[in-house]
Amino acid sequence: MPVLTPTSWKEFEKFLLFVGCTYKRQTGGHKIYNREGLKRPIVIPAHGTIPVFVIRNNLRLLGITPEGYSEILKRKKSKRS
Repeated sequence: MPVLTPTSWKEFEKFLLFVGCTYKRQTGGHKIYNREGLKRPIVIPAHGTIPVFVIRNNLRLLGITPEGYSEILKRKKSKRS
């Protein structure tokens, strides 16, 4: 199982947009995203780094495994090159 590491909120935001989430609003210091078929919105802090437990919980809501998350990040990085 790949090890998840804390990441900046901007990088995680790019990931959310890549997997089809749309930005809905910001409440205080948290950004809220939605995607069709989700039971709850995705909420991330809009400052600093996102801890692993927040990443893991949001991946669970999205139905993406940590392995799938790693693969998506690899594909996203290879498209940049």
